[in-house]
Amino acid sequence: MKNPAIEHLKRLAMDYNRQRYPNFPENARPKPSYSDKKANGLTKCIIDWLRFNGWHAERINTMGVPVDKREIVTDVIGRQRTIGSLEWRRTNSTRGSSDIHATRHGQSLYVEVKIGTDRQSPAQKDFQWSVERAGATYWIAKDFLTFYETYQKNYNYENNY
Repeated sequence: MKNPAIEHLKRLAMDYNRQRYPNFPENARPKPSYSDKKANGLTKCIIDWLRFNGWHAERINTMGVPVDKREIVTDVIGRQRTIGSLEWRRTNSTRGSSDIHATRHGQSLYVEVKIGTDRQSPAQKDFQWSVERAGATYWIAKDFLTFYETYQKNYNYENNY
């Protein structure tokens, strides 16, 4: 059974592309592809949904930056091997920041994406408390259908691309 929320998102994406690229032939347009089975896919669904509905939405990376300290060396008989390691440099972002930050008409929405058994860390709970105390909205999204239904209940549905 097809997910009605994802089907709606696909229609919005097609409408958006039709409006943005009116001279591109209809039969040559690629069909949008969405899935909410993994965290990256769910994040893409949510960001596109918000953008198609007039929000400024962005993904926030709090993971840090990989620093490659590996080096390939050749020994005296010509064998090559890799020495060193891949290390992570800490990010300058706020610890526990949500995955998606969005704004529309002066309203802020923060969305934390959690798939399967993934749970909020203490830093994420502190961030949620801080956001809600400031008057913004904070949601935890586990799948796109639930996000879609929550969105429909809390915001007037309108396409503003």
